[in-house]
Amino acid sequence: MKDIEDPCMEMEFKPDWPQACERFEAWWAGEVMDRVALQVTSPRDGCQDADHQRSTHNQWTDVARIVETAEERMRVTFYGGEAFPVYFPNLGPDVFSAYLGSELVFDAHTSWAEPIIMDWDDMPDLRFDRNNRWWKLTLELIDQGMTRAPQRYFVGLTDLHGGMDALAALRGREQLCVDLIERPDAVKDLMRNVITPLWFEIYDGMYQRSRGKQTGTSTWLTAWSPGKWYPTSCDFAALISPDMFDEFVLPDITEEVLWLDRSLYHLDGPDAVRHLDSLLKIPDLGGIQWVPGAGAPPMTEWIPLLKRVQKAGKLLHLSIKADEVEPLLKTLSARGLMLSTQCATETEARRLLSDAETWTRGV
Repeated sequence: MKDIEDPCMEMEFKPDWPQACERFEAWWAGEVMDRVALQVTSPRDGCQDADHQRSTHNQWTDVARIVETAEERMRVTFYGGEAFPVYFPNLGPDVFSAYLGSELVFDAHTSWAEPIIMDWDDMPDLRFDRNNRWWKLTLELIDQGMTRAPQRYFVGLTDLHGGMDALAALRGREQLCVDLIERPDAVKDLMRNVITPLWFEIYDGMYQRSRGKQTGTSTWLTAWSPGKWYPTSCDFAALISPDMFDEFVLPDITEEVLWLDRSLYHLDGPDAVRHLDSLLKIPDLGGIQWVPGAGAPPMTEWIPLLKRVQKAGKLLHLSIKADEVEPLLKTLSARGLMLSTQCATETEARRLLSDAETWTRGV
């Protein structure tokens, strides 16, 4: 048996992980091996998914069933190229705010936090209590996965929307927009002295939980790196101007990027594009994960934006349709490009990987 510290050991659900691991390192370095970095999943030949019916509450809190369901999904999935199996402990995008005292509300698809900052002059006690029930549940989700994951799959970090997204959840988005005008110093003070430092503490608490049982990090965005990595983000930025972004959001993003070993920025939707130039100027930011957003044109319609990112020397991570792989490779550089897609069958997925080698050579 290989040492558990070997980051490129074979895995039950990903026997070709050593090769994928090499390509991940090449991608982070902005290089290309035999083909573009390509993540492609499909149903695995000969496997039938089991049916798991759960109530909304159990869907989020039944730890054993959550891990069981994740493993069943991995069992029936073919992970081609740089796709790999990840169990993602997930309590929704506002869980960071719940760690600081907000209450989480769940539905079948997501969760959200109830605001608790009602008056800047009468602030709640915003602190990270390690006995917080949502933090304890997060650790339970991680630990349950870690007992079963070695040499089978990775256990990722939960969705940590810190920064202004956390403050928007704690305060309410509309009210926070007003606060940026009426109480800018209070906003900056809370960000600098509470929210940003606690993001590092909470991230590290999860990261250290996995040390010794797996090497490296993955997240809701299934890229892998041997150290600390995360897709930084600020969905709230879609509501504010470039000047406000630079004043209120950019300092926090820059601190996260400097603290992490590797990073991407999750740029989500057309309303976030106005902040791209500011992001590309962050020297240590690794790259951009661009998401056109619901109802937006397909990825092939965003070529000028994608070329701006590559011209700035940044990586790109794109989730696309399978039939977009070839046209994108005819237009973009394969260096530093990661494409993620799905196919209907394992045969189609394997063919796409083979075709990508030819299309890459033609770039």
